[in-house]
Amino acid sequence: MTKDESNLKRELATHCPTEWAHAARTRRCLLVIRHSALVISLLLFTAGCDWMPGKPKLADRWVPDTAVTNFAALYNTHCAACHAAGSRGLAAAHPLDDPVLLAVTDPAAFRKVIVEGVPGTLMPPFGEFLAGPFTDAQLDLIVTNIFAQWSRPQEFVGVKLPRHRAPPGDAKRGAVAYQTYCASCHGAEGKGGEKGGPVIAPSYLALVSDQGLRTTVIAGRGDLGMPDWRGYVAGKPMSDQEISDVVAWLASHRNQPITP
Repeated sequence: MTKDESNLKRELATHCPTEWAHAARTRRCLLVIRHSALVISLLLFTAGCDWMPGKPKLADRWVPDTAVTNFAALYNTHCAACHAAGSRGLAAAHPLDDPVLLAVTDPAAFRKVIVEGVPGTLMPPFGEFLAGPFTDAQLDLIVTNIFAQWSRPQEFVGVKLPRHRAPPGDAKRGAVAYQTYCASCHGAEGKGGEKGGPVIAPSYLALVSDQGLRTTVIAGRGDLGMPDWRGYVAGKPMSDQEISDVVAWLASHRNQPITP
């Protein structure tokens, strides 16, 4: 402020006090309005649009698939269509809530199958580095919760569990073992019986790996009424070798036409 302006203000305050006071009040009011508008603008900017009607709640807002950390949401989206669970009905592939399957399966091997998939079958890789949908954290979440929620290790205390992973055995011995343990349900030739469907159909064998066959022989299919390796013959569980041999006999029919 210049010296002349200061002198002018003093003269106005001295000779026109009423006008000077009114002008001062006006200036103060304008400053208050400006400051209030600034504060309101800052509050609106900070709050964003959350106050607006119709805006979804935080829990309902979209998040990228890689940010999902809820086990049920991940399983229902990516796994349940094939593997089902609980009361969801029949599964296209082996149910993952099967305590027998989880008892014979190593969690690290279980995770590896999810990451890499099963070549030659409809099971794709789910690992992110193989263009799958799961991050490492989501893979850990899936595996941890499947075993924590659905395994029942107390039911297998003292039970000699067969090896989950082993190469196929001898197909000729497998033909004999099949007659002992499997033919009563699936028919003498594996073409289906009163209690079970065909197990040597090319359309079936084309969709399942040798390991998948072994898993089914060991764990059965509880959702289909098929017992595990202990229940085919009362009081006579299948041995590791018999399981491997039956798998070899089943796999020997792959790519072979069925005679009517």
